[in-house]
Amino acid sequence: QVRLVESGGGLVQTGGSLKLSCVISGGTFSKYNMGWFRQAPGKEYEFVGAISGSGGSTYYADSVKGRFAVSKDNAKNTVYLQMKSLKPEDTAVYYCAASRPPTPQLSDYEAYDYWGQGTQVTVSS
Repeated sequence: QVRLVESGGGLVQTGGSLKLSCVISGGTFSKYNMGWFRQAPGKEYEFVGAISGSGGSTYYADSVKGRFAVSKDNAKNTVYLQMKSLKPEDTAVYYCAASRPPTPQLSDYEAYDYWGQGTQVTVSS
């Protein structure tokens, strides 16, 4: 059974940084395309960023491009989301997700097969 566990969320001031981690177990991590999504209260899931199984390609939503970075460590079965220059509008529950390739559209919520439980990120103004 594939399981994803996020950590690293918390409360940070505007302009601050956080690094989220997501550990995957029960599967072959290097085969999965990994994505990060977020959901703010009363809103739909929003794509944040994604990384290919090999780690060679990354993709970002326009709203976070230049501020967030996705990386992965296949040896540790872990994917990361480094967040910098945080804004109050980044406040949300952040989820990592794994997709068995092929994944035609990494920004598509429905393309992912496994999800973590989420971690809260709150950015104070």
